[in-house]
Amino acid sequence: TISQPSLVAYMTQLLELTGEEKVLEIGTGSGYQTALLAKLAKEVYTIEIIEGLYEKAKKTLKKLGIKNVLFRLGSGYDGWEEYAPFDRIIVTAAPPHIPSKLVEQLKKDGRMVVPVGPQHQTQVLKLIAKTEDSFIEKDTHYVRFVPMVK
Repeated sequence: TISQPSLVAYMTQLLELTGEEKVLEIGTGSGYQTALLAKLAKEVYTIEIIEGLYEKAKKTLKKLGIKNVLFRLGSGYDGWEEYAPFDRIIVTAAPPHIPSKLVEQLKKDGRMVVPVGPQHQTQVLKLIAKTEDSFIEKDTHYVRFVPMVK
């Protein structure tokens, strides 16, 4: 699966990557955005819940010679605590609210892009900026993504 390429580009741009970041991607899908992130960031940790997509994306990125991506099969709802904290987090499925575990795994001054809202309805693409003891939330676009599942 892949989101509209212009939306993939926009979401990636919101992350403001410099090439030194450790990025968590929730929802590997086909691996298209994963490959882009791998070229723009230092390390990418990606989680996919659908086994067929997980396997195909792993094979595709291996064929492309991309070596700075670590894959995990499973739900991304709780992030990947073992490798936290992350400089950036990008979510490509919509939870009904911002998952607190993901915010916890974001470094101070980190950024997260996440579509939030009810299933089968218009959702809001949010940019989250982590501060010392809280986070700032900015609505950027209306979108429609598949639901994030636990």
